[in-house]
Amino acid sequence: MYRFLLTPRWWAINIFVVLSIPFCLFMGSWQLSRFEDRVDSHRTHQGQTEQAAQQPAEPLAELLPVSRQTSGRIAEATGSYDTQHQFLSPGRTLDGERGSYVVSLLRLDADPGAKDGHGAALPVVRGWLPGDPDPSDVPPPPSGRTTVTGALQSNETIGDTTGLGEGRIGRVSAAVLVNLVPYDVQDAWITVQDPKLLPEPLKAVPPTLPKGSGLDLKAFQNLGYSAEWFAFVGFALFMWFRFFRRDLELARDAELGITASGGTPGGGTSPKPGAAADADTSPNAADADASPNAGGAADSDAPGPAAAGTAGRAAEPVDAPQAG
Repeated sequence: MYRFLLTPRWWAINIFVVLSIPFCLFMGSWQLSRFEDRVDSHRTHQGQTEQAAQQPAEPLAELLPVSRQTSGRIAEATGSYDTQHQFLSPGRTLDGERGSYVVSLLRLDADPGAKDGHGAALPVVRGWLPGDPDPSDVPPPPSGRTTVTGALQSNETIGDTTGLGEGRIGRVSAAVLVNLVPYDVQDAWITVQDPKLLPEPLKAVPPTLPKGSGLDLKAFQNLGYSAEWFAFVGFALFMWFRFFRRDLELARDAELGITASGGTPGGGTSPKPGAAADADTSPNAADADASPNAGGAADSDAPGPAAAGTAGRAAEPVDAPQAG
């Protein structure tokens, strides 16, 4: 009954299932491990950010370029603000309320060989304002040489850069700001955390986790891919069992002499016993022979009663007229 399992078709099915199940389990486990790594990284960087806020500030030059290890740490930079260029970055949410970042540019102290006496500018997020304020209503940055501390952040890569109006930027990034000011811009920015450096009504902007370390869309994509690979395992087992059950039923039917079309193995449908005898002795056949219609053809040449009467009158002799 189970000889169908030795056919080439079933050899191919079994080999495919045996190889695909371990592969799907491996891929599902790998995607799940990627999701768990992102969760662990998220927790680790959260703890590092909280600890960094309590650590003393470090020189900006020692923390550049920004990496996962240096992102969120408190950096210190000295220079003078460019009071002619200040920007708003709208569409920012803080404590459930939409508002704008206030972005100023700190012209860093340059090396002795610098032409204009300044180095590249460092974008500084000086705080957050609710609603959609006008750039002219934003408190100006302090003038003169100053030292600023804040949490170090990498360039933002998401944000609209068109149709925002003058004095507004979609993201805090050197690639955006370098086209708006006549000097170089650092590939990093800081967000001020010290309340003493925040004029009213600005609120401090908390630092964000470095790219690829938080529970972002990619993390949940890994979780979704993991579920899909495990689902493939169940689907492969289900289809194998379905094919096996179908072929097993066909094998049992073949042993009982039943074909898929419901006939006999020789093909066609066998006549019922006694069908020929019933066909010869059926009362319908006898009635058909004795029906009036059966003799209609034989009597069709015989004259009817009217024709017979006419013929009789024609045969009668005609009396001769009597002589007067």
